Amino acid sequence: MQIHHIRNATIVVKYAGKKFLIDPMLAEKGTFAPFPNSPRQEQNNPLVDLPMSINDIIDVDAVIVTHLHHDHWDDAAKEALPKKIKLYVQNEEDATILQADGFQNVEILKEDTIFEDIQLIKTNGEHGRGPMVELAGQVCGVVFKHSNEKTLYVAGDTVWYEGVQEVIDAHNPSIIVVNAGDNQFHEGGSLVMGKEDIYEVYKAAPNAKIISVHMEAVNHWALSREELKNFIEEKEISSHVLIPDDGQSYTF
Repeated sequence: MQIHHIRNATIVVKYAGKKFLIDPMLAEKGTFAPFPNSPRQEQNNPLVDLPMSINDIIDVDAVIVTHLHHDHWDDAAKEALPKKIKLYVQNEEDATILQADGFQNVEILKEDTIFEDIQLIKTNGEHGRGPMVELAGQVCGVVFKHSNEKTLYVAGDTVWYEGVQEVIDAHNPSIIVVNAGDNQFHEGGSLVMGKEDIYEVYKAAPNAKIISVHMEAVNHWALSREELKNFIEEKEISSHVLIPDDGQSYTF
């Protein structure tokens, strides 16, 4: 297994001989407006360039889109991806939108989806807390399983809550990818995991490697890589929590 962090939530997963692109935001730096009612209103998104060419990024066997917010699925991805590529989404609503965009091989993730001989298990998430959950909308994550690979859990845009604990208890993942920028609006609090959420993931899965992505790439981030590094050093869990730079990869 290889996890190649591209930018924000965009990763490429090599798993059991197949390559999956997850949550492609492929726009050039500064292409679209900042998320409103949040920090850095003077900066357009994305805040940073892609670390490699789009053609290299989209050279994959399938794509998984956890939800359709602009920092997970953008116009550049729509334009670059072949319309016949296998594309997994979380629900019928998202499938209808992508089919209207011309994609011909869209499938809704289930708890028993099979791609080739790889099991893909849709997981739930909560994209914030309190009223923000409804405002932010439905999201998902995915668990990868194969007899020749370690179990991988890509949590998606979620904070720590009992649903994440339930996924860890049910599947005992060895590798967990969390979206960890603590992204926020001025009102409503965290939309994805912050450092304390990551510590909860560690306590729930102390033997897993946790990869923290979705950092410093769109304007409403609140947790920097440096702050998270300092936190995990204080908690003495640096060997358990990995904080990749854009373009960095890990092999397990």
